[in-house]
Amino acid sequence: MTSHDLIQAYYAAFNAGDMDTFLALLDDEVVHDINQGERQVGKAAFADFMAHMNRCYRERLSDMVIMVNDDGSRGAAEFVVHGEYLVTDEGLPEAEGQTYELPAGAFFEIHDGKVTRVTNYYNLNDWIAQVTGVNKHSIV
Repeated sequence: MTSHDLIQAYYAAFNAGDMDTFLALLDDEVVHDINQGERQVGKAAFADFMAHMNRCYRERLSDMVIMVNDDGSRGAAEFVVHGEYLVTDEGLPEAEGQTYELPAGAFFEIHDGKVTRVTNYYNLNDWIAQVTGVNKHSIV
């Protein structure tokens, strides 16, 4: 599997809610840089993070663009997140089933056919504005 195919499979598993396949694409010592948060290390920590996210949010990604460097050791993806805020996440606004749509991206390191690092980025202030109804807009 090429690095492009690996990243594509990663997001296909995410969109399908197939956490077994999703996690199988990660190295056991995967480094996960959480948007505006901490760095976590290890597949178990990533699985816990995803369990939390899947409890609080329902998300689907679209408009995927994947880029990979020549040797396949690094990649990036840009996409649009379509989500629903299901359960209040600690420190964030109250969840009331609000929907949101925002651009996001991720950077990857890849080794021996596994994701060894993923760093996610999105605009948290845009997300907060959308779920609180302040300056709500949709992306063009």
